[in-house]
Amino acid sequence: MARKRETVDQDFAARLLPGEKPTLRTLARLSGFAVATVSRALSDAPDIGDNTKNLVKHIAEAVGYVPNRAGVRLRTGKTNVISLLLPMTDEETNIFYSIIIRSISAEFLGTPYHLNVTPFFAAGDSLLPVQRIVENGLADGIIMNQIEPEDPRVAYLLERQFPFATHGRSKWRKQHAYFDFDNHAYVWDAMRKLKDRGRSSVLLLAPPLTQTYAQEMLRALTEAGKDLSMTVRFIERPIEKIQGAESPAAFAAAIAQELKRAPHIDAVIAASIDAGLTAAQAVEKIKGVVGDTIDVWTKELQPFLANFRPDILTTFENASPAGTFLARAVQNAIAQPSGPPLQKLVGPEDI
Repeated sequence: MARKRETVDQDFAARLLPGEKPTLRTLARLSGFAVATVSRALSDAPDIGDNTKNLVKHIAEAVGYVPNRAGVRLRTGKTNVISLLLPMTDEETNIFYSIIIRSISAEFLGTPYHLNVTPFFAAGDSLLPVQRIVENGLADGIIMNQIEPEDPRVAYLLERQFPFATHGRSKWRKQHAYFDFDNHAYVWDAMRKLKDRGRSSVLLLAPPLTQTYAQEMLRALTEAGKDLSMTVRFIERPIEKIQGAESPAAFAAAIAQELKRAPHIDAVIAASIDAGLTAAQAVEKIKGVVGDTIDVWTKELQPFLANFRPDILTTFENASPAGTFLARAVQNAIAQPSGPPLQKLVGPEDI
């Protein structure tokens, strides 16, 4: 079958005129359809049959057709671009985004859309890049994370009725597409298991408390501490420190200071692998061996610690399904602006 398809592909390519650059007219000539039909087939128009779409897309791939984005925009008012807002933060976040970019891009294969990554510094005005994209018509939809309860970006996009999907939830979560990891469940799960290990005093290394997921973690810490009769405390790692103004050594020193201030602490919960490793460094300096008189629990995106630091307890957060779902969610928001948004919340037991 592969050889037969390769032969068919070569047949289509051989029918190009000398020096011809494939256009919509080329695809129309090779397929026998009208130019308008070819254009609508490539755009996945609902009134075009699947057989027609598949044939046109197959010919386009065979002859190396690349849509003229300027022409597409003039004809349809669309850019066929989805913009991913990528904050420049810590190394763990960069690992997260490499996984997200790969899974989103894979989901866009075979669709009219392609991904444009828009980097920005999260400590600055996060609304500016969103306004720039919307007001200059640079994309058809936006994917973003580091969501706050009253996130100004979400409020702006809802007001403008501009398609978007978020990794994380705002207070207006019922109105927009999102994918989220249940960090409330993560902390509860970790604390139950720490309690079973005989731990009674927990220190949470909280992400920036302006963000929804950090507030969910802190809420779980308070609830679980009360219900499980465990003492709890937390320290916050502000966003500007995550972005490089603070070295890992300085963060470790801050954790060590807290361990000295409260020597009864026998468990530390972190939100990322870098925070977990830094906590382990501080524990080893102040209290000795991790897993002896004190545990460290953290999330990780890849099974690194589980393989190389089994003394650090971990919960796996799989970022690939997040990217896949967000790609589908933003396409749905574009195609069905009045329909219900796609939403998904996964807990530690689901991934």
